[in-house]
Amino acid sequence: MYKHILIPTDGSPTAAKAVEAGIDYARETAARVTFFIAVPEYQVPYVSEDAARKPVMSVEEHERRSAEKACAILAPALERARTCGVEFASDHALSNKPYEAIVEAARRHGCDAIFMGSHGRKALSRLLHGSQTLNVLTHSDIPTLVLR
Repeated sequence: MYKHILIPTDGSPTAAKAVEAGIDYARETAARVTFFIAVPEYQVPYVSEDAARKPVMSVEEHERRSAEKACAILAPALERARTCGVEFASDHALSNKPYEAIVEAARRHGCDAIFMGSHGRKALSRLLHGSQTLNVLTHSDIPTLVLR
């Protein structure tokens, strides 16, 4: 029986299935949950953007906006856990490789399971968009339940 579940989400309907399953499991087993999201890292502006006098966002502004975005995406999951009486926490990280951030978050928080959604992309779509779920399965030694 798992005691602490990491539930990464991007706010998509597929991720919402993992949120629901994780909350249901936690409620039935008295496990606690950590909801997690990885948001893109700061992108250094190109010289041409500076030369064109386009507004450039500072690192601090990017971090502030990223935290706001993370909170907004996590809010429905947090509210659902709250109404179900599940013990929960939340976290976010800046990362251009979400799977690495997910694996690291699970380790950092001492999670013994990961519940996550998979879009089930095939062939060209997987090549173009990647599969964060497949990468988590490949790089993590923590049991991972995949929902589609």
